[in-house]
Amino acid sequence: MIEMKNLKATPLIIVFFMLASCTPKQESEKGYTPSVPELTSNRLTPEVLWQLGRIGGEIVSPDQQQVLFSITHYKVDEDKGYKDWYVYKLSDGTTERITDTAENESDAVWRPDGAKIGFMSKESGDLQLWEMNPDGTGRKQISFIEGGISGFKYSPEGSKIAFVKRVKLDQEIKDRYPDLPKANARLESDLMYRHWDAWHDYHYNHIFLADYNETGIHQASDIMEGERFDAPTKPYGGTEQLAWSPDGKILAYVCKKKSGKDYAFSTNSEIWFYYPENGKTINFTEGLMGYDNHPVFSPDGKMLAWESMARDGYESDQSRLFVADVASGERTNLFEHFEESAQSVVWSDDAQSIYFISDIQATDEIFKIDVESAAIQRLTSGVHNYKSLALTPKGLLARKQSMSYPDELYLVNPETGNDEAITAVNQSVFDQLVQGKVEKRWVKTTDNKDMLVWVIYPPNFDPNKKYPALLYCQGGPQGTVSQFWSYRWNFQLMAANDYIIVAPNRRGLPGFGMEWLEQISTDYGGQNIRDYLSAIDAVSAEPYVDETRLGAIGASYGGFSVFYLAGNHEKRFKAFVSHAGIFNFEQMYSTTEEMWFVNWDLGGAYWDKENKVAQRSYSFSPHRFVEKWDTPILVIHGQNDYRIPFTQGMAAYNSAIMKGIPAQFLYFDDENHWVLKPQNGLLWHRTFFEWLDKWLK
Repeated sequence: MIEMKNLKATPLIIVFFMLASCTPKQESEKGYTPSVPELTSNRLTPEVLWQLGRIGGEIVSPDQQQVLFSITHYKVDEDKGYKDWYVYKLSDGTTERITDTAENESDAVWRPDGAKIGFMSKESGDLQLWEMNPDGTGRKQISFIEGGISGFKYSPEGSKIAFVKRVKLDQEIKDRYPDLPKANARLESDLMYRHWDAWHDYHYNHIFLADYNETGIHQASDIMEGERFDAPTKPYGGTEQLAWSPDGKILAYVCKKKSGKDYAFSTNSEIWFYYPENGKTINFTEGLMGYDNHPVFSPDGKMLAWESMARDGYESDQSRLFVADVASGERTNLFEHFEESAQSVVWSDDAQSIYFISDIQATDEIFKIDVESAAIQRLTSGVHNYKSLALTPKGLLARKQSMSYPDELYLVNPETGNDEAITAVNQSVFDQLVQGKVEKRWVKTTDNKDMLVWVIYPPNFDPNKKYPALLYCQGGPQGTVSQFWSYRWNFQLMAANDYIIVAPNRRGLPGFGMEWLEQISTDYGGQNIRDYLSAIDAVSAEPYVDETRLGAIGASYGGFSVFYLAGNHEKRFKAFVSHAGIFNFEQMYSTTEEMWFVNWDLGGAYWDKENKVAQRSYSFSPHRFVEKWDTPILVIHGQNDYRIPFTQGMAAYNSAIMKGIPAQFLYFDDENHWVLKPQNGLLWHRTFFEWLDKWLK
């Protein structure tokens, strides 16, 4: 629980104390924090979801005495979010709000001496580096870079700063033909001309190095000058892909130095060392063929730890924990005898061990590994996901969530595994809600394996009643159905609408060993589909489930699963919802952007008729089974989804209509693979539940 001046209260009430104590500002400059809503129902609703505060950005101060973190609230009528920053003091458990503006300050970090907090802001127009005192006073713009910057990292001794800036290196039409200023076109000759939700804009992310002091940054130079590569990597790489050695003599960064078709088919990112003293750059992970990411130097600077995948082109390979001697480059794979993956890697203060998070049987837990012996100790266990880690004198700082509660910050005792909440941002809302029970089941599959299935029951569940049930089909495809909290696929919200949710960890998910994970590749219509049906059959056999009112729902690979089940469900389901699903494998292969994904998972190109593995994969394409479609279906897609282009959803919807099947197409012209805007999110949920209620209630 957050405290302020020894007053114990819910965090949102505390926010009001903070607001009252803030220096008065112009109303137009204020941030936004909603009042505690008085709910008219004890059931979770989409509207309540969008009133919750979203915590993030947590980072411990250099002296390990304070925690900086952000809370974002969304103002639905403005269709935007407001982010403000807070400091939690480990010494007395009090929290102070340090920003209250409409600027949405982002990427806040402590300066190495702890005297200032650096952050990104568009207050002066472009996104620039600013600084403030730890109490939020003394705001000052530090960078004045033309066009702005997109991230920064202080050097440990504080004399230099690395920052990221977009650099234009390619010609567009107006550059090539200046006499055609009104021509609106692109001319492409290679792949990767668009990525995720944006077309390539002829610019590249480059890392710049500059001298720094409190007067600003000076003598900036591009350490990647002329290179047509991105560092951090696109689309979502950030400053977590940059790391300074403790003595400031090495700047490590992640980059995949490939382009066009080579880039589209490869996952071989590398960790590069740049030496500021002489401008030399070396490939520190040369010879490792998959993703190498998230470099972290040991406190003494002698070792580097990072996450490494073995196989080029396989984006869901095991993320192994590697360490290497910085001087010699000698590497060790610490996961030789561990089948799961590492994330949120943190060195112990003595550099003898490393803490990390790994999924294990559908929860994300904290582990500790001895660097010398590679002995692994599991520290935590529960029905939860830990999502971040940092060291403090009072334990491990961790962000935790579950299917029943959104992110909060905790201190975890590394000896006992017990945790204690230090924030409770949304407790005043959840005190008014009744949650559904989350149950872990083990279901036998058709090949006699044990599959973990989460079952989420409606609030005030009555076993003497009969409920409709929804089979949740996970995306990824290699994404665990863990204890995640979602603002779209929220199981408690579905349960609050009186549905029983069946969420299986079918074949193809991490957390259950590599054999379980890898079975799905080139077998999209095989065992994992049978796993889905085993899960829904097992739960629908219960007397409180109405087996005549079953639905199947899912997004991305889960959306494909729904399309496939629509032609292969043997009358089990009465309604379907598919978001951003793959409908036609041939079209998908030829129109997606990251070719490594479809090439690995489908086994190759559809035109390779001699490739029996690939040809079997394409036989699973849902469009081949439309003649058997007979069930109402809601199809959802976004215009800016370049991973699974929206024409996939359009084709599925059109096919249903042409077959005379009741169908709806919810199309967003300003969303990508997800739905991120508040009002679009509310529309998504209203359409989702209206459709299911129509056919299942």
